[in-house]
Amino acid sequence: ADVSDADVAAAALKQVADRPRPHQVLDGVRMVELAKVRPRLLALGKPLIIRSSKPSGKDVEGRSFPSSHTINTISVALVATCFYRRFGWLAFIPALLVGWSRIYTGSHWPTDVATSILIGLGATLLLLCGLESLWRRAGARFLPAIQREHPSLLSA
Repeated sequence: ADVSDADVAAAALKQVADRPRPHQVLDGVRMVELAKVRPRLLALGKPLIIRSSKPSGKDVEGRSFPSSHTINTISVALVATCFYRRFGWLAFIPALLVGWSRIYTGSHWPTDVATSILIGLGATLLLLCGLESLWRRAGARFLPAIQREHPSLLSA
């Protein structure tokens, strides 16, 4: 399976933070899951599986911090906003809903999601600034006609 750099970074942070998910350590946390069907898209038409957590005290699988779903969707929303200024900001609506859903399903603590939003914004801003700098310095050498028409990747 393909793994993005963000997923690799998130996996490394998960190992360092080693924070269990809410449903793994607290009794009575609502856990919401889609039905187990193939293909997964068909699960949207099935009733949700809702149950309460009962921590077992055993070693737990999966870690809570950071939320890869939140980092990835916030990153996409920021890129959409930078490149499609008029309506790109609308991508933050589903991105924030994804973050909220991670809390709602009992998969993440609120602080996991809030910090993951900041990680996604920061990492994406760094990447965009690096790409902008690279484009301004090397774009004319490799794609001169396009660089003359678009001297900046991020300006309108």
